[in-house]
Amino acid sequence: MAKNSRSGPSIACELSQERVIAARIVEDGTSLDSYTGRAVAPGALTPHLAEQNIANADVVRQAVADALTTVGSRSRDVTAILPDASVRVALLDFDTLPEKKSDADSVVKFRLKKALPFDVDKASVSYDVHRSNGHIRAVAAVVLNSVLEEYESVFRALGYQPGVVLPSSLAALGNIEGTDPTLVIKSDSATTTLSIVGGGELLLFRTLENTGGVPPTAELLVHDVHASLVFFQDSYNMRVDRILVGGLIDAEQVGATLQAQTEVPVQNLVASRHVASARPNFPASSLAGVVGALLG
Repeated sequence: MAKNSRSGPSIACELSQERVIAARIVEDGTSLDSYTGRAVAPGALTPHLAEQNIANADVVRQAVADALTTVGSRSRDVTAILPDASVRVALLDFDTLPEKKSDADSVVKFRLKKALPFDVDKASVSYDVHRSNGHIRAVAAVVLNSVLEEYESVFRALGYQPGVVLPSSLAALGNIEGTDPTLVIKSDSATTTLSIVGGGELLLFRTLENTGGVPPTAELLVHDVHASLVFFQDSYNMRVDRILVGGLIDAEQVGATLQAQTEVPVQNLVASRHVASARPNFPASSLAGVVGALLG
């Protein structure tokens, strides 16, 4: 669906262990106008939930500077996209939740305490609340303040303002069209995240650590995908209508096997209509985060 105006930044930049990807959106908000990637030297950035992430700030900063300069923008506002391994995402269900934000903050943080390997009071917590038919669910994203500062300082040192910060898989969900239940699989070298969205709501979210620092094969994915589909069907009495894949995996790699085992169509999360005709020097599926952040 075409968008006539946008309230967020017109550029997005995703940092990962492998590369930095930057993109700028066209004025009507329907596709990317410009995008590029810069490789990150091994060891310069290693995502962790509760440890230092950026070991060589100069290398990461240079990659970000080169990428953002290439896509070009008059604005210095940018959406910063962080690795999934650096952010904890949790779905929290409540019988009641205060309408007043300050009161709700305390309730959400209390629930998060048991799910975090660090003190929630030393973290940045953001959440979105959905209220429907007496059911209350909060989608919370939590990042340790020191980790957040590592990433934000890269942009600020270059004169950019990271006004919006998102974990990669949540950013990618901004590109989901329609309301039918959809399984989204996004993988990088450290983690693979399985999300199910339906009716504009996040219904399931699982982040799995990859073995050996590489994305899973289709054969390895089948078990986790099947378990998620069964859980979803039992919990919501609905079936997933499609599977979308992105990050370091694409439909050409895993689609045939997943579709044969699940009987659910598999497509790429990033479609040709989202990007220019030119092929980037990295997998187009890796654009899932910036596409979702800008088009969402």
